[in-house]
Amino acid sequence: MSSPKVLFGFHAVGVRLKTAPQSIIEIYYEPTRRDARMRQFLEKANEAGARLIEGDSMRLAKLCGSHGHQGVAARVEHIPQVHSLDDLLDSLTEPALLLVLDGVTDPHNLGACLRVADGAGAHAVIAPKDHAAGINATVAKVASGAAETVPYFMVTNLARTLGELKERSIWCIGTSDNAPKTLYQVDLKVPVALVLGNEGDGMRQLTRKTCDELVGIPMHGAVESLNVSVASGVCLYEALRQRL
Repeated sequence: MSSPKVLFGFHAVGVRLKTAPQSIIEIYYEPTRRDARMRQFLEKANEAGARLIEGDSMRLAKLCGSHGHQGVAARVEHIPQVHSLDDLLDSLTEPALLLVLDGVTDPHNLGACLRVADGAGAHAVIAPKDHAAGINATVAKVASGAAETVPYFMVTNLARTLGELKERSIWCIGTSDNAPKTLYQVDLKVPVALVLGNEGDGMRQLTRKTCDELVGIPMHGAVESLNVSVASGVCLYEALRQRL
């Protein structure tokens, strides 16, 4: 059995309270915080039958490894996820919508990408085991609960995985500043994997070559590129717009 993990922040703990309260071992909260948000949170925790433990800010920071806990942290059991990407794809009853991240190593960026993936209804986020951030407490905090709801698969060979997606007739569309087409000129209603690199180096060369097509996000201001989580949001929500 895997050891418990720690979630912190109102969003991350609140989503677990909502989706899997039975998996919560205990919730620590800062009793000196008595604002409306804390009162509402504690009401929901009590309604869910969670074990509540008072703790000062320093105790919570030590538990979380961060001072950004907002006065709330929880020790929780791991929730079993979909076993594999193949299992997930086999279970889909609608065209796949996947987000592929190549070289996103910053946990804040990953958390934000997971959050937007959840909001747009993406079925999974895929990243390489090397050159990528894993799920940790910071990612879970920034993701505001999405790290609990969006499957995140770290694969050994990203180019090979893209090839396997293509064999399943999933169109792999990469983003590039100098692409011949824009995001708004491609059909995203079909099964699709949207492939983004980090805002510094972009996608690796092999990842770029493996994509079926490259598209660009129109930029009309002074800046040359968007943060990867913002770019993910633009791409995923264009796919959602077309599908609606």
